Amino acid sequence: MEFSSKLLENAVYEMSQLPGIGKRTALRLVLHLLKQPEERTQLLSNALTRLKTEVNFCKTCNNISDTELCEICANPKRDESLVCVVEDIRDVMAIENTSQYNGLYHVLGGKISPMEGVGPQDLNIASLVNRVKEGTVKELILALSSTMEGDTTNFYIYRQLEGQEITTSTIARGISVGDELEYADEVTLGRSILNRVPFESSMKAN
Repeated sequence: MEFSSKLLENAVYEMSQLPGIGKRTALRLVLHLLKQPEERTQLLSNALTRLKTEVNFCKTCNNISDTELCEICANPKRDESLVCVVEDIRDVMAIENTSQYNGLYHVLGGKISPMEGVGPQDLNIASLVNRVKEGTVKELILALSSTMEGDTTNFYIYRQLEGQEITTSTIARGISVGDELEYADEVTLGRSILNRVPFESSMKAN
């Protein structure tokens, strides 16, 4: 792809580094921004800069937040004895959209994946174990996607919690094997949360 401007080329290159954005899509987006009023482009630039420099991670659940404690953890109406373990904020948003869950969350920040060099030490698993050991949590819902990496992470967490007085469950298989939670429809995901099963049973099923 030949560019008449080095500035345009640089902008397209940086835009194409985003997930799912190829060079042609990046070029279309950059040309669109170029046609916008300068203040509109500045608003986008400021929003991205502030996102990077000012965003916080909740000290309890690791969810993305504007404050030290996210709105979910700070809500006294939420059931603090129930914690749903998810991969990232997109899963929190997907489950919240179902309006079927009133507990808290724990965001791992990924899944165990040796192929990608992601081990347990790279995830927020140690803080989850410490959270359980505090004694407030009575049930842990393992709501990771039904992939090899998700199942591996579920099993690792389960083994780390052996000996703790806690119920460990997993979402029902209304979510197809291999599916990511963020792409599940709200009704299916909501039913999977409500119809969760003991984690031991899910291991026998596999």
